[in-house]
Amino acid sequence: MVIIGSVRPGRVGLPVAEWVATDLSAVEGIEVDLVDLAELALPLMDEPNHPMQRRYTKPHTIAWSERVAAADAIVLVTPEYNHSFSPALKNALDYLNHEWRHKPVTFVSYGGVSAGTRGVEGLKAVTSGLGLYTTAANVEINFPTNLITDDGIFEPSETHRGRLAAATAELIALTDALRPLRTP
Repeated sequence: MVIIGSVRPGRVGLPVAEWVATDLSAVEGIEVDLVDLAELALPLMDEPNHPMQRRYTKPHTIAWSERVAAADAIVLVTPEYNHSFSPALKNALDYLNHEWRHKPVTFVSYGGVSAGTRGVEGLKAVTSGLGLYTTAANVEINFPTNLITDDGIFEPSETHRGRLAAATAELIALTDALRPLRTP
């Protein structure tokens, strides 16, 4: 599952996530569910019960739960907003609990000089608390607008391609290693 962590109109995350999804889909055995949080349009957390109880009452939560539960691994494509990550991504993560557990997660971050890494630092605390296992390899993209064509296509550098390949290999290995720990 590749999640676009920004919902802003004209966001850079969309072409970056499309590149990630296309690249991952080219790997044998990988099926990608590309989640656009702007399209998912989850309201601010509106469930009356704690996510650990899995007693969801809203159709949007039930659908989100099923979608995340079906994923073997997670890729979070995230911008950096004021030294953190987007509130839409935090909201989407907070809706669920067990569905995230014992799955690997990698980050594809983007931003200015820091390439979104300060946002990832905050995300690591959240994903760890949800029971996700962070890969050592991640992708950091400085000034991504410079790598987007007039047609809206993200053109990664060889470094970006190499980092994504390393993260993908680690996601595959961790997915296999963590599978026995997952419970329905």
